[in-house]
Amino acid sequence: MKNWHKLVVAGLFAAAAGAAAAETVEATLENGLKVVVRRDARAPVAVSQLWYRVGSVDEVNGRTGLSHLLEHMMFKGTKTVPAGEFSRRIAAAGGQDNAFTSRDYTVYFQQLAANRLPLSLTLESDRMANLTIADDVFKKELEVVKEERRWRTDDQPTGILAETLYANAFVANPVRYPVIGWMDDIQNMKPDDLRAWYREWYAPNNATLVVVGDVDPQAVIALARKEFEPLKSKTLAERRPQREPEQKGVRRVSVKAPSELSYLTLAWQVPRLTRLAEADPYALSMLTELLDGHDAARLPRHLVREKKVALSASSSYDPLGRGATLFTLTAVPANGADMGKLEAALKGEIARIAQGGVSEVELARVRRQVEASRVFEKDSMFGQAMQIGSLESLGFSWRDEDEMNRRLLAVDAAAVKRAAQSLVDDKLTVVTLVAQPLKGRQVAPPANPKELR
Repeated sequence: MKNWHKLVVAGLFAAAAGAAAAETVEATLENGLKVVVRRDARAPVAVSQLWYRVGSVDEVNGRTGLSHLLEHMMFKGTKTVPAGEFSRRIAAAGGQDNAFTSRDYTVYFQQLAANRLPLSLTLESDRMANLTIADDVFKKELEVVKEERRWRTDDQPTGILAETLYANAFVANPVRYPVIGWMDDIQNMKPDDLRAWYREWYAPNNATLVVVGDVDPQAVIALARKEFEPLKSKTLAERRPQREPEQKGVRRVSVKAPSELSYLTLAWQVPRLTRLAEADPYALSMLTELLDGHDAARLPRHLVREKKVALSASSSYDPLGRGATLFTLTAVPANGADMGKLEAALKGEIARIAQGGVSEVELARVRRQVEASRVFEKDSMFGQAMQIGSLESLGFSWRDEDEMNRRLLAVDAAAVKRAAQSLVDDKLTVVTLVAQPLKGRQVAPPANPKELR
């Protein structure tokens, strides 16, 4: 959760303004494929990312995990490119490739010398239309994904915590499903389920190609036309609203798991950004930066160093997405600290801002940190491509980056106070993970959402 929050605030909202100054060109092919190319000539390399607008929020109960398993199978060969050959050819060209799946999209990417970009687009256009899903290969990959789930979630305390949180904070919205899928759904998945999912969502009119690097944008668009335009568009499945009913009161869940540490998370259902002009998501983003944006932020300063009730404390809020979202506070209790007192301390930090607000000096410091994040992000071609692809896949335009950044930096103290006041109620979900003895078990490292494959 934390890393993704940082991506959103430091990447989408903050970093974009500088990158947008670079030459950026877009085109939409006749079959609906959107192509966005940004020239960045600081190094003779290029990043190519193909974004499919399909993820776990498109799945239904009994069929969870389809998007992620299909991502695995996309490396298992087409009619003309055998299994493993995609990555081998990219590596032989001096590049690297990978993929990741989220709630909102599935992304395939390559990083390679700019003059080898045609290879990347040729391979991607091929597997967009010609993937082979053989039964025996499917069965083997199913076991890989099951093991990945054990490693990333079932044997990972923070994975259990996050999965428990979303499964209980929501009752109707599909963000409650884990991206990797429930184990029972994975075990019962059939090759035909995956073939249908591929036919349904992998189409040029459900994808965005993003290229950033030392390239001629018009030449890249011409190359994209050559490689992708022969592919036909498809009639996509209807996406129906799956609105979450109003939460009427507090939900409390306690789970036990082998772990070195216990955890406590408080979560409120909050608005996400659906239109640029909405004010609340920007204010909530600034609130989480005030609570946990740096070493001197309120949560680590008050709860860890001063009151010593927590070993760590953090906040998280992701304003962008196709499903519902949460504002969360998570803490690890200090040795001997009571969970009840820790929960009260976390709520106290929200109440303090709700009642007393924040100073302009504190807010100005956060704005400077957000601006500083932009400087670092501009150095990354991959980061720039991520910003473009995310916005395009979530219903915005890459052109919205500057305006998002401007609105975030314009959040004032009164707006932050109102954001905190919106969280002072009992309509929250409280999840406690109670540590159990490890008994020799090894706890997996926390999962990185970019490394799901």
